[in-house]
Amino acid sequence: MSKKIVVTGLGATTPLGGTARESWDALLAGASGASTIEAEWVEQNQLPVTFAAQAKVPASEVLERVEAKRLDPGSQFALIAAREAWADAGLDEVVPERFGIDWATGIGGVWTLLDAWDTLRERGPRRVLPMTVPMLMPNAPAAAIEMALGARGGARTVVSACASSTESIANGYDHLQAGLADVIIAGGSEASIHPLPLAAFASMQALSKRNDDPASASRPYDATRDGFVLGEGGAAIVLETEEHALARGARIYAEVVGGAVTSDAYHITAPDPEGSAAARAMIAAIEGAGYSRNDVVHINAHATSTPVGDIAEYNALKHVFGAHLANVPVTASKASTGHLLGAAGGIEAIFTILALAERTAPPTINLHEQDAEIDLDVVRSPRALGDGDLLAISNSFGFGGHNAVVALKTY
Repeated sequence: MSKKIVVTGLGATTPLGGTARESWDALLAGASGASTIEAEWVEQNQLPVTFAAQAKVPASEVLERVEAKRLDPGSQFALIAAREAWADAGLDEVVPERFGIDWATGIGGVWTLLDAWDTLRERGPRRVLPMTVPMLMPNAPAAAIEMALGARGGARTVVSACASSTESIANGYDHLQAGLADVIIAGGSEASIHPLPLAAFASMQALSKRNDDPASASRPYDATRDGFVLGEGGAAIVLETEEHALARGARIYAEVVGGAVTSDAYHITAPDPEGSAAARAMIAAIEGAGYSRNDVVHINAHATSTPVGDIAEYNALKHVFGAHLANVPVTASKASTGHLLGAAGGIEAIFTILALAERTAPPTINLHEQDAEIDLDVVRSPRALGDGDLLAISNSFGFGGHNAVVALKTY
C-alpha cells in the first residue's frame, strides 16, 4: 500500500541567505546572489569569468574552526543545511536504524583535491594531509551528516551532475515507500567556485561573461541570455512517513507524491533538443503519483540561462502539458541563485515546497526581453497560487543526459 511521504524540515545555505527562510525571503524580494569574486586567484589565473553566486554566509561563520578544518567546503555546506533541517523538523529522538541519508553532489570535493595536488607538486608527498581522501570523496557530505545526526539506516550518495539532488529526493521518497526508514534527510551540496571549474565551464562557453554586471547575468528565458552563473551552497529536506510525522505532532510543509529519473542517451553535455526523455520524467513523476498533467499549477524549471538548455526544456514542457502549459506559472529561480550544480535541485525543491505551503509562486528576475521561441507564463513578481489542493513539479537536468523530477503537493 502506498504511504504518504511528507516534508517536515527545511535547511539551506545559498547565495541568497544563510538559512532556508532567508533564501526564500530574498527570492521573493527579487534579490540576486551573484557578485564579483574578491580573491587573488581570479587575476592570478587570468580567468575570463570573474564572478559567481557565492554563499551569502561563509561556512566559517557557522561551523567551529576545528570541525570545518576536517571537511571540504561541500561537506561544510551539507552539514549546515542538514542541521538546520533537523532542528526545523523538531526531531529530538529517532530510532537510528530507521533514519537514513539520501545526499548528492555534482562534482565532489574539488577544493580538497586540487589543493592537495598543489601541495604535492610544490611541497612533496609528506605535506599532503592524511585526511585528503576522506575529505574529497563524493560521499563525504553524506558521511558528515550521518555521523553528526546519528543516522544508521544508510547514507547514500547520488552523483548525476545537475540532476543530483533532485534524484536524491526521489530516492528518499522511494526508500520511505519501501519501508527502509521512517525519516530521511535528502538534498545536496556543492562548492566548486574554484579556478579550474570556472575556467573549464568558461572554455565550453557555458558561463555568462557579464563581468561588468554579475547581478543580472543569470537571465533564464531572456533573448540575450549567454550562459549560467556558477553557484554554491547546500539544501536539506527532512522526509518522513505521514504516520511517523503525525505520531510525534510534527508540522508538515507539503507532501512529496512522486519522483522519476530518465536519461537522454544523446550527448555528454548537450540536452536532447526535443526533450523527450525529460518529458518522460515529468510524466512519470506526475502520473505515477496518480495525478493528471492538468493538475499541475506551478513549475520550478531547471532553466539555467543557457541558449540551448532553456529551449530544450521548453520543448519538453510543451510535450507534457500541451495547451495547459499556458495556465501554469513557471519560476526559474537560478536567475537569483545562480546554478548550484549538484545542490541546485535541493534548493529548488525547497522553493517549490514553500511556494505550495505559502501558496505563492516566486519571481524570476532579469527577464527583460522574453525569447520569442519560449512561450511560457514566467512569474515576474510573487504570484498567488490559489486555494484547494495544489500540485507542482521541480525539474533538474544534468550533463550526461540525466533527468530528474519530483512532484509535490499541498498538505
